[in-house]
Amino acid sequence: MRSIRVFLLVALLSTITLINFLAALHGYRESMAAAQELFDRQLAATAQLVGKLPLERARGELADRGDIALQIWAEDGRSLLRSANTPEEPLARLEAGYREVNFGGYRWRVYTYFSPPVGRWIQVAERSDLRYRLAEKVVLESVLPTLIALPVAALLIWLVVGRGLSSLRDLAEALRSKRAEDLEPLELTGPPEELLPVVQSTNALLARLRASFERERRFSADAAHELRTPISSIQVHLYNLEQELEGAGWKDGNGALARLRGSIRRMAHLVEQMLVLFRTNPEHYPARFEQLDLHQVAREVIAECYQDISAKQQSIELQGERAMVEGDHFAVTLLMNNLLNNASKYTPEGGAIVMTTGVSEAGPFIQVEDSGPGIAPAEREKIFARFYRVGGDRHQHRVEGSGLGLSIVEHIAQLHRASLELGESRFASGLKVGVVFPKGHGESQGGVRD
Repeated sequence: MRSIRVFLLVALLSTITLINFLAALHGYRESMAAAQELFDRQLAATAQLVGKLPLERARGELADRGDIALQIWAEDGRSLLRSANTPEEPLARLEAGYREVNFGGYRWRVYTYFSPPVGRWIQVAERSDLRYRLAEKVVLESVLPTLIALPVAALLIWLVVGRGLSSLRDLAEALRSKRAEDLEPLELTGPPEELLPVVQSTNALLARLRASFERERRFSADAAHELRTPISSIQVHLYNLEQELEGAGWKDGNGALARLRGSIRRMAHLVEQMLVLFRTNPEHYPARFEQLDLHQVAREVIAECYQDISAKQQSIELQGERAMVEGDHFAVTLLMNNLLNNASKYTPEGGAIVMTTGVSEAGPFIQVEDSGPGIAPAEREKIFARFYRVGGDRHQHRVEGSGLGLSIVEHIAQLHRASLELGESRFASGLKVGVVFPKGHGESQGGVRD
């Protein structure tokens, strides 16, 4: 059973019903025994009363009353008086006491009494079914209030259990309202002592997670930051070495210095991407949200990247319309920059790139499509992982990279509560990457097209 409240209600009601049933069963048996004893006493009192009546002149039959039968016999066995509903022979043996007999289609309880003063046998009988019916009526009327009280008890139990579980609901609401990056301890006012260990354990877990994330963030950020200085120094020393070698007339015939320069450049790029990755983490990025036009930001990013795109003889086109969102200008610019650089990097020379902005039913969006080799559907879910690159450290088209660009894009999307969509581009081959901001973050205003 998933609901503690329902479980407690069913368990308590079942327990109360079972106890009431056992008590009622015991009470029924005791009440029936007491009722039978009372009826027997009444039957005996009736017989004794009849034995004291002056019946010397009474002869023949009495009227049939249906529920009572009477016979009076002389000491020598002669019938003196009987009711019309009795047989001509004695109802039971002429011996004092109670007996059960059948006659007239019914079961009867018979009491036989001998009156010494008058020398008569008196037999008084009462129908057993009427006895039980009356006794059961009395017992059921005493049990009925208990049955009627069960719905009232259920309502009271429901309210009391609900009140008792209110602290658990408060804890669940506090956990549900926490954002993914919120690792501050829970603050509950006066939790019950049964719930206190849960709150303390949860807060201890949050503290350990916060410390773990902080250590990871600090180590990666510090490591990347500390690497910038020696890398810059290596670049300066490499430049000085090249100048000295050129002055000495040495030629880099086997391209060793060129390969070294490329490796240092890749290392510097990796360090910069690591710094950006941890700076854009939604947990600690100091975002400053403002009204942004995705179309205008896209123009600025294209203008900034156009020289590199043109150097590869690639075409770049901006389509769509204005799309206003609440966003951090630096982060959104960085997101578009990474998407555009990623598309240009994997698109061959002479290829095409299309950037589109607009507002769909899902919300404001921006998407980048290229005519590169694309990514297989099975690989698309992996490309947002850190340092993951399709085809390994070096792409099959020998494109260099760090594998952090799309991880940065994912961080910025999470910061804006946006969703990422991957699919086939409009070209014969290639990848489409879309970022959809939630509804309410912006509206289409106008229809500017490039």
